[in-house]
Amino acid sequence: MADARRFTVRLLTRIDEKGAYSNLLLDESLSRSELSEQDKRFASALFYGTLERRYTLDEVIRTHLKNPGAKLSCEVRNILRTGIYQILYMDSVPESAAVDESVKLAKKCRNPAAAGFVNGLLRSFIREGKKLPEADSKVRALSLEYSCPEWLTEKWCLEYGEDTARVMLETSLGQAPVTVRANTLKRPVGEIISILQEDGFGVEKTAYAADCLRICGAGVEHSRAYKEGLIHVQDLSCQLCCEALGAEDGETVLDICSAPGGKAFTIAERMHNCGRVLAFDLHGNRVKLIKSGADRLGLTIIEASVNDGKKFSGDIPEADRVLCDVPCSGLGVIRRKPEIKYKDPGEFERLPEIQYAILETSSRYVKKGGTLVYSTCTLSQAENGDVVRRFLDGHKGFTAGTLPEKLGGGGDVTITPDKFGSDGFYIAVFVRKE
Repeated sequence: MADARRFTVRLLTRIDEKGAYSNLLLDESLSRSELSEQDKRFASALFYGTLERRYTLDEVIRTHLKNPGAKLSCEVRNILRTGIYQILYMDSVPESAAVDESVKLAKKCRNPAAAGFVNGLLRSFIREGKKLPEADSKVRALSLEYSCPEWLTEKWCLEYGEDTARVMLETSLGQAPVTVRANTLKRPVGEIISILQEDGFGVEKTAYAADCLRICGAGVEHSRAYKEGLIHVQDLSCQLCCEALGAEDGETVLDICSAPGGKAFTIAERMHNCGRVLAFDLHGNRVKLIKSGADRLGLTIIEASVNDGKKFSGDIPEADRVLCDVPCSGLGVIRRKPEIKYKDPGEFERLPEIQYAILETSSRYVKKGGTLVYSTCTLSQAENGDVVRRFLDGHKGFTAGTLPEKLGGGGDVTITPDKFGSDGFYIAVFVRKE
């Protein structure tokens, strides 16, 4: 496993130095690596585990530094992180192996003292009982237990209450489920399930959305079902969002912030490929993703083009339904992209203004009596309920709509991952009265 550990440290260091997306970086690097399948599985587990537990691992390192002001290189810090992660969270790895392999990695560093430093800190941690740092508040205790920065733990406790926040923290760890939408325009769902099973995937129908399948097994994007356009990968929460939009055959629907196109695909499938779905994105290269996905799935009613969602365009027609799935902080998908929780919260401060601008512009495309849906994949009141209340206060021509009963039947809903096993998500529905 030595190569797998070295591989993991290298990727974690790239994230620290260049800010790469974890899922894209790992997938691309694994596809180019010469690691065995066993080593790939170990590297993936160590990579994501270390990343999602980074806050706690760094606090352990900090409390065991003899010189608290010492500056560690990214490489040495990631050797320590992966070593401590193996000691604390990987029962299959003996403590001695975790230490010895970490020391071997440190010997390859440019700093000749790195190996002794790594050896001393890891052995000290084990010798002192592998204890986590002491907490002087409930927020810090939760942060250490679930490896979440204190600013985010405090935010969720204040906005959702301590009990709900704990559930949100619990579900932010661990492997996210893989769900797909079955394209029943091409084949019945039973046949699609059989084809996936023939390719070696475990398949289970979900109880919450029609034609939504939960997949057990890696690499569904390489399956026969995917290549033949019988499925597209999409979280259950996104499929519920499309259900809330309620698009019907023959209607004109706008998907304002569409790329890579998953919701547009589901909308078109729910419309039985009858009507118009205009899908937009700010960047031309991402519009190409929408077009290629629609082609693979055989969805001919999708028209993809470049558009800035913040600026009104007279070239876009009024629509029966408009989906406004805005850019957001992504705090609902932390278990897929753990690096999100380590961002400076200041980076999120401008988002509500951008989101409001897109929502306000999107509302101008809705026909009288039409439906507007606002959604995010974040769990933040500033980006969710606050934006919606501001919109309703300033747009008397719109009223809150009604969500499906499974989503509570109100005008908006916050979906925490424990509700359906999905990503964290927010959906609000409006109806244009005049």
